[in-house]
Amino acid sequence: MSSFAAEPAQEGQAAGRPGGRVRTTRQSEAVDAVLRESAGFRTAQELHAELRRRGDPIGLTTVYRHLNLLAESGEIDVVHGPDGEAQFRLCGAAAAPSGHHHHLVCRACGRAVEVDGPEVEAWAATIARQAGYTQVTHTVEIFGLCPEHS
Repeated sequence: MSSFAAEPAQEGQAAGRPGGRVRTTRQSEAVDAVLRESAGFRTAQELHAELRRRGDPIGLTTVYRHLNLLAESGEIDVVHGPDGEAQFRLCGAAAAPSGHHHHLVCRACGRAVEVDGPEVEAWAATIARQAGYTQVTHTVEIFGLCPEHS
C-alpha cells in the first residue's frame, strides 16, 4: 500500500474520495514509486516517460490526476519552472515549523533544497499590511545552478 494513501487529506481536499484519502490503485502506486526514487523536481511528462521506460502502461492524464491529488493533499511539493511548467517532488522535512518553505531549484537537474525564508515572510507581511490586504499567501521559487552544474 502506498505511504501516500495512509495519510488523510486536509478538509476540503481530495474531494470525492472516501474518508478524504487519496485512492490507492496500481497506477498511483507506480507514480508514488517513481516520486520516491526521484532526487529532485520532475515534470509530469518526465515521470510519465520513466513509467513508460519501466514498461508501465499508465496514461499521462492519469499521472497528472494523481499528482494533482497529491498536491492538493500537501503530500508533494509543486514549483513552476522558468517556463511555467509544473514540477513535482515528494515533500521533505519542512525547514519552517509551520511547514511553509521555499525552494532553491537547479535548472539543469531539478535538484532542490528546501529553505526557510523569514525575511521573505516578514517582507510579504509588511507589503500586504501596507496595502491593506489580509489572509495573504505567497510562493517563492528560486532557480539557479546547483554546485554540480555551476
